[in-house]
Amino acid sequence: MKTKYGNLNDVSNKKTFRDMRRWQKERRRKVKDLSENIPQCSNKRIQEMKENRSRTSYTWIGHSTFLLQLDGLNILTDPVWAKRMGFEKRLTDPGIPLEELPEIDVVVISHGHYDHLDFPTLKKLKGDPFYFVPIGLKSLFIKKGYKKIKEMSWWESLEYEGIIIHFVPAQHWTRRTLTDMNTSHWGGWIFQTTTETFYFVGDTGYFSGFKEIAARFRIDIVFMPIGAYEPEWFMADSHISPEDSVKAFIELEAKKFVPMHYGAYRLADDTGPEALERLLREWEKRQLPKEQLKVLSIGETVM
Repeated sequence: MKTKYGNLNDVSNKKTFRDMRRWQKERRRKVKDLSENIPQCSNKRIQEMKENRSRTSYTWIGHSTFLLQLDGLNILTDPVWAKRMGFEKRLTDPGIPLEELPEIDVVVISHGHYDHLDFPTLKKLKGDPFYFVPIGLKSLFIKKGYKKIKEMSWWESLEYEGIIIHFVPAQHWTRRTLTDMNTSHWGGWIFQTTTETFYFVGDTGYFSGFKEIAARFRIDIVFMPIGAYEPEWFMADSHISPEDSVKAFIELEAKKFVPMHYGAYRLADDTGPEALERLLREWEKRQLPKEQLKVLSIGETVM
């Protein structure tokens, strides 16, 4: 029997058939404007990014995919260039064409859901990357023909080419087939260089783990999800709302908030512009410094 993984405090994400029916009925009553989307960056630094092997940078590809350039390493988070997710078409093109990426050294996967783990994308990556995955996913990667894989459990860490990589908790769940529910774990990734610490949260609901992460790390930049939260009675255990993402940021005592996980795929009933509007409203309500929030256009590079 395969190991089953869970959340801190035994928080369950299980939903009943009645819950699903209720959500379907609610969705049919809602009319959402899907014509307004998150803008593409008008001044993409693709060539500069491709040639960079010394400066720290991060580029938002879209959804939960970032290219991080840290200490000479090219790192991709949850690489997904898929044009569809289930029955839904992608709403916004990836910020950087897949063929325009530099050679990738490291890939981290937060969990096994298809909008975070897309093997057709991985197959097309340049270079010969090393894959860091949650415990329980290594066997699937081996089955797909990958060999350079490190499987990690919560709070485990290792050094790779001068960067310390940590796997930390998140509150979520995972499934790729009818029979593999929660047979691999989920979480976030923290990258420590000699000068800065970057926290890629992955997919999560709001949970007590943020305080524990804050007690262990001094976070400079956090890549925080803000979308796929509606209806909140259904999604809250798995997807953090914009308001709770701000609460989590405060608890983390991080220096900069970079929002993600919105505007690419319609995974719930909220839209990308709605998520961003709620984030900005909460930021202003809490009177947080404007310079601590970095909202990226798709394909935008901070260097």
